[in-house]
Amino acid sequence: MKVLVLGSGGREHAIVKLIMRSTARPRVYVAMDYRNPGLERDSVNSGGRAYVVNTVDANSIAKVAEEVAPDLIVVGPEEPQFAGVSDLLRDRGFTVFGASSRCAEVERSKAFARMLMWKYEIPGRLNFKAFRSIEEARKFIEFAGDVVVKPARQAGGKGVKVLRDTQAYLSRDRAAVKRTYVEKLYTEMERYRDIDYKILVEQRVEGVEYTVQVVTDGSYVLPLPAVQDHPHAYSYDIGPETGGMGSILGPGVVLPFLTIDEYKKSVEIVKQVLDALSKEVGESFIGAFAGQMMLTGLWGPTVIEFYSRFGDPEISNLIPVITSDFLEVLERAAVGKLAGAGLNIEMDMVSVVKAVAPAGYPDDRAAASNHRVAVDEASIRKVGCEVLYASIELRSDGVLYTKGSRIVEIVCGGRDYEDAYRKAERAVQYVEILDGWPQFYRSDIGSPELVRERCRVAERMRRVYTSRAKRGMLGQMLVWVPGEGVFENPLTGFVGVSKP
Repeated sequence: MKVLVLGSGGREHAIVKLIMRSTARPRVYVAMDYRNPGLERDSVNSGGRAYVVNTVDANSIAKVAEEVAPDLIVVGPEEPQFAGVSDLLRDRGFTVFGASSRCAEVERSKAFARMLMWKYEIPGRLNFKAFRSIEEARKFIEFAGDVVVKPARQAGGKGVKVLRDTQAYLSRDRAAVKRTYVEKLYTEMERYRDIDYKILVEQRVEGVEYTVQVVTDGSYVLPLPAVQDHPHAYSYDIGPETGGMGSILGPGVVLPFLTIDEYKKSVEIVKQVLDALSKEVGESFIGAFAGQMMLTGLWGPTVIEFYSRFGDPEISNLIPVITSDFLEVLERAAVGKLAGAGLNIEMDMVSVVKAVAPAGYPDDRAAASNHRVAVDEASIRKVGCEVLYASIELRSDGVLYTKGSRIVEIVCGGRDYEDAYRKAERAVQYVEILDGWPQFYRSDIGSPELVRERCRVAERMRRVYTSRAKRGMLGQMLVWVPGEGVFENPLTGFVGVSKP
């Protein structure tokens, strides 16, 4: 069996490793934007090969597909979906695992995703207001108070700013910070011509974040275990948001701070969104879909945003724990026969993923690029972990260089978090930038102390939302908009009172 995987980073390397375990003994081909050494080596070792090509150029990808003649194509990242690569490949008669451009709108446009949830009254929705112009955004943000400001388009996990405004004596200074940030964000978003809305302002909620991923063939939905990503650059959840500095999974399908009932409610929200999306765009969603969730006092399981693909690094956590034939799952989803597919995992294991990044990431990728790197894979494997190559390029001189984002992901399984954490902390030491440029990783990810803290926060949120549920107040929130009153039409402006 021949499989063509599109994408260049750690997520695609994880997918390739999961596929290569299949009893079908697949030959894996990869279409990537640069020479990722892990993807290139694994594809060659499987009997396939790697192509360096622009992965958002549908015609170029189609040429590769016609040369390979694969039995299955797996589209890894979101940008090829946005660019219509999945659509063209299906039109050419290929079997594709990956969302169409119309379905991928739920990730590309965060405003569309929010409007979808309100239109179909799906639980876990947040109040929001979306802006097309800088004038509208600048005026609103000055009075918005306690909010989160986001790019209205998916931008690789970048650009999210939490603006807590609970101290009245600082309100004037905070208003100036808000205006400056909105202007900066709008300038960055102007380069995207495929969306109308540029800036999204949402109500701020507190709680514990987690991700629920599923595989779907358009009718049947197969949930994967919950994973917790750690998007902030530095330990203790400080610093700018990144594409993800690491993640944890297990034991079983839930996390230590999540109950099985909360997991099931989260999966149900994801299913409702998929149903609503299919009705809205008139197409079935085929591929991987994920809800980035937060356990809050407002709703319990609450939606932060959606992914129209596997999370990165969340998919990497499956490597130590999954025992199913993952290729069979992907193929069955792509051909509409997912019902009956099983997903077996080691229920008594956990996994910890840590990303290592060059200084400068995520805000100054130019400074973080073009640094020589050495990765001691043999020592990492001896510790009991695995390396996934991400934003790292093998050049013609035979040397590895950084490309400005996360260099590698270290994946470690263990009997418990203390075991997996200890392995991960040892393994990250075997990644080195050779020219002396600083590198960093989050030492707290997977630590028993941080896991216990997540449990404490989750229990606090649980007491609040269960109390609200008993009084029939789940999701109810009053929002005052200066000059406009308490609430506005949820489909056109900042949402006020929500109905559960």
